[in-house]
Amino acid sequence: MQNVQVKAESSAEPIVYVVDDDEEMRGALLDLFMVTKKRATAFPNGMEFLQAADTNAAGCVVVDLRMPGGTGLDLQKQLISIGSKMPIIFLTAYADIPTSVRAMKAGATDFITKPFVNQDLLEAVDHAIQLDSERRKTDAEGDRIRGLADTLTPREKDVLWQVVSGLMNKQVAYELGISEMTVKLHRMSVMRKMESKSLADLVRKAELLQKSA
Repeated sequence: MQNVQVKAESSAEPIVYVVDDDEEMRGALLDLFMVTKKRATAFPNGMEFLQAADTNAAGCVVVDLRMPGGTGLDLQKQLISIGSKMPIIFLTAYADIPTSVRAMKAGATDFITKPFVNQDLLEAVDHAIQLDSERRKTDAEGDRIRGLADTLTPREKDVLWQVVSGLMNKQVAYELGISEMTVKLHRMSVMRKMESKSLADLVRKAELLQKSA
């Protein structure tokens, strides 16, 4: 098995996983990533990749579409099934439009036909890593906001959803069967616990909560 890490840097640095049954191609890709100062590791098939790789690592996967013992699409399905969100770039020697559409619909970030221009692949990898970084930031922010929401009492949550729906305090009081003063107190508590200094920020956080529900 060729499993060569071309840079021994911090594991926090994004990694490019190469999965290709062609040994010459694996070596060429590792060389390409080495000279462009990217951390990379290669595997000859999906099974060895899944056994040894950190599928939750920051980075992306560059995988050959057609490999004996399991295609790139098979690997994509397995990654999805285990909850991995690593971006995938497919390499293929065949211009198979239906397959490429299927791969992209399943979440692939790019589909590159061999032989390819090195710069095109490098740009695809940079784009995939950027998307992964942005997704991780969004996930982290979602986790933080869910943590804030968990500190709300049931009544405060009721007030939160009424307020972000656009209702005024008087309307919220009517809907919940409580006094307007009680609504005001709950609203102040919600703003404090959700760390929001404006209604716009509270609405943004509520939208993230709904998306992650």
